[in-house]
Amino acid sequence: MAYSPGMPPRRPADQDLFGAPEPTAGETTPAGAPRPLADRLRPHSLPEVVGQDHLLGPGGALRRMLDRGALASLILWGPPGVGKTTIARLLAEAAGLRFAALSAVFSGVADLKRAFDEARARRAAGQATLLFVDEIHRFNRAQQDGFLPVVEDGTVVLVGATTENPNFALNNALLSRCRVLTLRRLDDAALELLLARAEAETGQPLPLSPEARTALRALADGDGRNLLNMAEQLLALPEGTPPLAPEELPALLSRRPARDDGPGTEHASQISPTITGDRGSELNGLLSAFHKSLRGSDVQAALYYAARMMVMGEETAPTIFRRLACAASEDVGMADPQALPQVLAAWDAFRRIGWPEAHLFMGQAVVYVATAPKSNATHLAFTRALALAERTSALRPPLHILNAHTKILADLGHGAGYRYDHDEPDAFAGQEFFPDDLAGERRPEFYEPTPRGFERDIGKRLDFWARRRGHR
Repeated sequence: MAYSPGMPPRRPADQDLFGAPEPTAGETTPAGAPRPLADRLRPHSLPEVVGQDHLLGPGGALRRMLDRGALASLILWGPPGVGKTTIARLLAEAAGLRFAALSAVFSGVADLKRAFDEARARRAAGQATLLFVDEIHRFNRAQQDGFLPVVEDGTVVLVGATTENPNFALNNALLSRCRVLTLRRLDDAALELLLARAEAETGQPLPLSPEARTALRALADGDGRNLLNMAEQLLALPEGTPPLAPEELPALLSRRPARDDGPGTEHASQISPTITGDRGSELNGLLSAFHKSLRGSDVQAALYYAARMMVMGEETAPTIFRRLACAASEDVGMADPQALPQVLAAWDAFRRIGWPEAHLFMGQAVVYVATAPKSNATHLAFTRALALAERTSALRPPLHILNAHTKILADLGHGAGYRYDHDEPDAFAGQEFFPDDLAGERRPEFYEPTPRGFERDIGKRLDFWARRRGHR
């Protein structure tokens, strides 16, 4: 069915996530409070969705499905605030399907059975159903299996939304029946478009200098809902507020913490948007205490802080495991190379088994990392390598280790003189692999293993190879 842009019809009450009809523009919530800006700016047609042109634009996967009139069951994987729920609702409207929704946070087996029965009744009456399941990864394996027959026989077109990697969070059987589509964090252009829409909706400009406007987009961290919530706070400032500078924004805005993309920083935003405010601050503090206890080899304290976070709610578990994985690499590293596999195995067992036995796997991983010999040598080594790579990115590898894909490259000397290490004594030819400007006496030494754990053996190997290299 081809999609024709326009304002959608009011949805029946059973099509809203919690069973209540959405108010139209200008309405207030049932409690009498104005609707949040992010809700008022929710797109009413697929062309209004920003930042997901790779799916909705010409040639995009969703665009092609709609053009063919064949919408498949989907898993929409992406971070918060990028439009997963909105896209699901608009897909139903574009495909002529009845939109029904569940949240895995609030739903159980009885809710699933009721949703399936209602979909069967609609199907018998000639109406197909798009069943949207928010945070589908929160359903356990048995609940996920419950979707298989209704997806397989076409009772529903399933659209599941998740912030977790579907390859780990969802059953293989369910994944095999759905197409996984990745939604992207909103880029700067998409965020600016949302700010312009916010100003048009409210009829007033944001009190921001150009630099502060750029800073606000950066603070949003690719999350459109987060951006609009912050914009709403700024639009509520007294009329006549002079343009703000970037450094004034943090004191005026309450926002979720930034993402944690690497070791050494801990943020509650990794867990769930439900952990905010004072609880988010408490969790950030506990994460910091937990990581430092692991690094300091205090297994008792590490267990205590892990337990403190677990009692805050089961949604904290993925963040605890992420922190364990970072500590296993950053603070244990090659002193015990089994630390990271142990954490990942415990994490996988947690995903497969679920609650209430989850604490068994968590405890085992915490004890392993906390009691393992410690080394940050690999972390420091790669940091040094990155720094040098940034300064020397124009240097070419030596010709003898470049492949000769064509005769021209062979004539230029690519691959000439390369010695296959397995044909040499001790499987070591001792050739130079660094670019010429970094070879010989200028050869970098990034990795300096500690005398602890498995790195003692690694150090002996490095000494052996260094001696052999010097003799070649």
